Amino acid sequence: MAPTVEPPPRVLIADDQELIRTGFRLILTSRGIDVVGGAADGAEAVAMACSLRPDVVLMDIRMPNIDGLEAARLILAENPDCRVIMLTTFDLDQYVYSALALGASGFLLKDVTPAHLAAAVRLVDTGDALLAPTITRRLVERFASGEPRHSVGGDAAAPAIHRDLAQLTPRELEVLTLMGRGLSNTELAQELTLSEATVKTHVARIFAKLALRDRAQAVVLAYETGLVSPGEHRE
Repeated sequence: MAPTVEPPPRVLIADDQELIRTGFRLILTSRGIDVVGGAADGAEAVAMACSLRPDVVLMDIRMPNIDGLEAARLILAENPDCRVIMLTTFDLDQYVYSALALGASGFLLKDVTPAHLAAAVRLVDTGDALLAPTITRRLVERFASGEPRHSVGGDAAAPAIHRDLAQLTPRELEVLTLMGRGLSNTELAQELTLSEATVKTHVARIFAKLALRDRAQAVVLAYETGLVSPGEHRE
Protein backbone atom coordinates (compact mmCIF):
# COMPACT_ATOMS: atom_id res chain seq x y z
CA MET A 1 0.00 0.00 0.00
CA ALA A 2 1.35 3.41 -0.94
CA PRO A 3 2.00 5.80 1.97
CA THR A 4 -0.64 8.43 2.62
CA VAL A 5 0.40 11.83 1.30
CA GLU A 6 -0.71 14.74 3.47
CA PRO A 7 -2.38 17.53 1.49
CA PRO A 8 -0.52 20.86 1.48
CA PRO A 9 -1.67 23.53 3.94
CA ARG A 10 -4.33 25.88 2.60
CA VAL A 11 -3.26 29.48 3.21
CA LEU A 12 -5.03 32.84 3.24
CA ILE A 13 -2.80 35.92 2.94
CA ALA A 14 -4.13 39.11 4.55
CA ASP A 15 -2.14 42.28 3.88
CA ASP A 16 -3.16 45.71 2.60
CA GLN A 17 -0.12 45.82 0.29
CA GLU A 18 -0.80 44.03 -2.98
CA LEU A 19 2.94 43.56 -3.54
CA ILE A 20 3.22 41.57 -0.30
CA ARG A 21 0.18 39.43 -1.13
CA THR A 22 1.45 38.70 -4.64
CA GLY A 23 5.01 38.01 -3.54
CA PHE A 24 4.01 35.68 -0.72
CA ARG A 25 1.57 33.86 -3.02
CA LEU A 26 4.32 33.23 -5.58
CA ILE A 27 6.75 32.05 -2.91
CA LEU A 28 4.29 29.63 -1.31
CA THR A 29 2.76 28.20 -4.47
CA SER A 30 6.23 27.58 -5.91
CA ARG A 31 6.90 25.43 -2.85
CA GLY A 32 3.76 23.35 -3.13
CA ILE A 33 1.59 25.26 -0.66
CA ASP A 34 -2.00 26.03 -1.66
CA VAL A 35 -2.85 29.75 -1.40
CA VAL A 36 -6.65 29.93 -1.37
CA GLY A 37 -7.05 33.70 -1.30
CA GLY A 38 -5.75 37.16 -0.52
CA ALA A 39 -7.45 39.84 1.60
CA ALA A 40 -6.69 43.56 1.47
CA ASP A 41 -8.06 44.49 4.91
CA GLY A 42 -9.10 42.93 8.19
CA ALA A 43 -12.81 42.77 7.46
CA GLU A 44 -12.18 41.02 4.16
CA ALA A 45 -9.80 38.61 5.89
CA VAL A 46 -12.48 37.61 8.41
CA ALA A 47 -15.08 37.08 5.69
CA MET A 48 -12.74 35.07 3.49
CA ALA A 49 -11.51 32.95 6.39
CA CYS A 50 -15.08 32.09 7.32
CA SER A 51 -15.95 31.04 3.77
CA LEU A 52 -12.68 29.42 2.69
CA ARG A 53 -11.72 27.78 6.02
CA PRO A 54 -7.93 27.98 5.47
CA ASP A 55 -5.51 25.98 7.60
CA VAL A 56 -3.19 28.96 8.05
CA VAL A 57 -3.72 32.72 7.80
CA LEU A 58 -0.79 35.07 7.26
CA MET A 59 -2.14 38.22 8.92
CA ASP A 60 -0.67 41.71 8.72
CA ILE A 61 -0.96 43.58 12.03
CA ARG A 62 -1.75 47.02 10.66
CA MET A 63 -4.64 46.98 8.20
CA PRO A 64 -7.63 49.23 7.48
CA ASN A 65 -11.21 48.64 8.68
CA ILE A 66 -10.25 45.97 11.23
CA ASP A 67 -6.67 45.65 12.46
CA GLY A 68 -4.89 42.32 12.26
CA LEU A 69 -5.20 41.42 15.93
CA GLU A 70 -8.97 41.92 15.99
CA ALA A 71 -9.32 40.06 12.69
CA ALA A 72 -7.27 37.18 14.11
CA ARG A 73 -9.47 37.09 17.22
CA LEU A 74 -12.64 36.91 15.12
CA ILE A 75 -11.21 34.22 12.83
CA LEU A 76 -10.05 32.03 15.71
CA ALA A 77 -13.39 32.40 17.48
CA GLU A 78 -15.12 31.08 14.36
CA ASN A 79 -12.51 28.45 13.47
CA PRO A 80 -10.33 27.39 16.44
CA ASP A 81 -8.45 24.88 14.28
CA CYS A 82 -7.08 27.64 12.06
CA ARG A 83 -3.50 28.79 12.67
CA VAL A 84 -2.68 32.49 12.43
CA ILE A 85 0.80 33.91 11.85
CA MET A 86 1.04 37.64 12.45
CA LEU A 87 3.10 39.62 9.91
CA THR A 88 4.93 42.81 10.81
CA THR A 89 7.62 45.08 9.39
CA PHE A 90 9.20 45.62 12.79
CA ASP A 91 9.46 43.48 15.91
CA LEU A 92 6.70 45.46 17.63
CA ASP A 93 6.77 43.91 21.08
CA GLN A 94 3.65 45.74 22.29
CA TYR A 95 1.60 43.41 20.11
CA VAL A 96 3.24 40.14 21.05
CA TYR A 97 1.47 39.33 24.29
CA SER A 98 -1.97 40.28 22.98
CA ALA A 99 -1.55 38.15 19.87
CA LEU A 100 -0.33 35.07 21.74
CA ALA A 101 -3.02 35.42 24.40
CA LEU A 102 -5.78 35.50 21.78
CA GLY A 103 -4.40 32.38 20.09
CA ALA A 104 -2.00 33.43 17.33
CA SER A 105 0.62 30.78 16.61
CA GLY A 106 3.46 33.26 16.23
CA PHE A 107 5.04 36.13 14.35
CA LEU A 108 7.06 36.62 11.17
CA LEU A 109 8.89 39.72 10.04
CA LYS A 110 8.01 40.65 6.45
CA ASP A 111 11.64 40.45 5.34
CA VAL A 112 11.55 36.69 5.96
CA THR A 113 13.40 34.56 3.42
CA PRO A 114 11.29 32.51 0.98
CA ALA A 115 12.49 29.23 2.49
CA HIS A 116 11.70 30.40 6.04
CA LEU A 117 8.23 31.61 5.01
CA ALA A 118 7.28 28.23 3.56
CA ALA A 119 8.81 26.39 6.51
CA ALA A 120 6.90 28.61 8.94
CA VAL A 121 3.56 27.84 7.28
CA ARG A 122 4.23 24.10 7.38
CA LEU A 123 5.42 24.35 11.00
CA VAL A 124 2.31 26.02 12.40
CA ASP A 125 0.08 23.79 10.26
CA THR A 126 1.35 20.88 12.38
CA GLY A 127 0.33 22.69 15.58
CA ASP A 128 3.73 24.08 16.51
CA ALA A 129 4.47 27.69 17.41
CA LEU A 130 6.60 30.23 15.61
CA LEU A 131 8.38 33.08 17.35
CA ALA A 132 11.16 35.03 15.64
CA PRO A 133 14.19 35.27 17.96
CA THR A 134 14.07 39.08 18.23
CA ILE A 135 10.37 39.01 19.07
CA THR A 136 10.82 36.21 21.59
CA ARG A 137 13.61 38.16 23.24
CA ARG A 138 11.43 41.22 23.67
CA LEU A 139 8.59 39.15 25.06
CA VAL A 140 10.98 37.65 27.60
CA GLU A 141 12.32 41.09 28.53
CA ARG A 142 8.80 42.34 29.22
CA PHE A 143 8.09 39.45 31.55
CA ALA A 144 11.44 40.03 33.27
CA SER A 145 10.87 43.76 33.78
CA GLY A 146 7.27 43.41 34.91
CA GLU A 147 6.04 45.87 32.26
CA PRO A 148 2.34 45.68 31.41
CA ARG A 149 1.54 43.78 28.23
CA HIS A 150 -0.60 46.18 26.24
CA SER A 151 -2.98 45.49 23.40
CA VAL A 152 -3.24 47.48 20.18
CA GLY A 153 -3.04 51.19 20.87
CA GLY A 154 -1.77 50.53 24.39
CA ASP A 155 -5.10 51.40 26.02
CA ALA A 156 -6.08 48.01 27.43
CA ALA A 157 -4.24 45.11 29.00
CA ALA A 158 -4.35 41.77 27.26
CA PRO A 159 -6.04 38.93 29.13
CA ALA A 160 -3.70 36.77 31.18
CA ILE A 161 -3.58 33.02 30.70
CA HIS A 162 -4.13 31.45 34.14
CA ARG A 163 -3.95 27.71 34.53
CA ASP A 164 -3.73 25.27 37.44
CA LEU A 165 -0.35 23.61 37.10
CA ALA A 166 -1.28 21.21 39.90
CA GLN A 167 -3.10 19.18 37.24
CA LEU A 168 0.24 18.20 35.72
CA THR A 169 2.31 15.19 36.65
CA PRO A 170 5.97 15.87 37.60
CA ARG A 171 7.06 14.70 34.14
CA GLU A 172 4.51 16.94 32.39
CA LEU A 173 5.68 19.89 34.48
CA GLU A 174 9.24 19.14 33.41
CA VAL A 175 8.18 19.01 29.76
CA LEU A 176 6.31 22.32 30.04
CA THR A 177 9.35 23.95 31.62
CA LEU A 178 11.61 22.77 28.83
CA MET A 179 9.09 23.92 26.20
CA GLY A 180 9.18 27.33 27.83
CA ARG A 181 12.95 27.33 27.42
CA GLY A 182 12.47 26.84 23.68
CA LEU A 183 13.22 23.14 23.21
CA SER A 184 11.66 21.34 20.25
CA ASN A 185 10.16 17.86 20.56
CA THR A 186 13.38 16.35 19.23
CA GLU A 187 15.43 18.27 21.80
CA LEU A 188 12.98 17.33 24.55
CA ALA A 189 13.37 13.67 23.65
CA GLN A 190 17.15 13.97 23.84
CA GLU A 191 17.09 15.94 27.09
CA LEU A 192 14.69 13.54 28.84
CA THR A 193 15.91 10.34 27.19
CA LEU A 194 12.47 9.60 25.78
CA SER A 195 11.13 8.74 22.35
CA GLU A 196 9.64 11.58 20.31
CA ALA A 197 6.31 9.73 20.34
CA THR A 198 6.31 9.78 24.15
CA VAL A 199 7.22 13.46 24.17
CA LYS A 200 4.34 14.22 21.79
CA THR A 201 1.98 12.37 24.12
CA HIS A 202 3.17 14.44 27.10
CA VAL A 203 2.80 17.67 25.11
CA ALA A 204 -0.72 16.74 23.98
CA ARG A 205 -1.75 15.98 27.58
CA ILE A 206 -0.33 19.28 28.80
CA PHE A 207 -2.29 21.18 26.15
CA ALA A 208 -5.48 19.30 27.03
CA LYS A 209 -5.14 19.70 30.81
CA LEU A 210 -4.27 23.40 30.67
CA ALA A 211 -6.53 24.28 27.71
CA LEU A 212 -3.55 25.57 25.75
CA ARG A 213 -3.90 26.14 22.03
CA ASP A 214 -0.29 25.46 21.06
CA ARG A 215 3.35 25.99 21.98
CA ALA A 216 3.08 29.78 21.78
CA GLN A 217 0.64 29.86 24.67
CA ALA A 218 2.74 27.26 26.50
CA VAL A 219 5.71 29.65 26.37
CA VAL A 220 3.57 32.50 27.70
CA LEU A 221 2.30 30.31 30.52
CA ALA A 222 5.78 29.12 31.45
CA TYR A 223 6.87 32.73 32.00
CA GLU A 224 3.66 33.86 33.70
CA THR A 225 3.87 31.09 36.27
CA GLY A 226 7.59 31.49 36.89
CA LEU A 227 8.51 28.05 35.56
CA VAL A 228 11.08 29.71 33.33
CA SER A 229 13.12 32.86 33.86
CA PRO A 230 14.47 34.96 30.96
CA GLY A 231 18.03 33.78 31.45
CA GLU A 232 16.92 30.22 30.85
CA HIS A 233 15.35 30.84 27.44
CA ARG A 234 17.12 29.43 24.41
CA GLU A 235 17.18 31.50 21.23
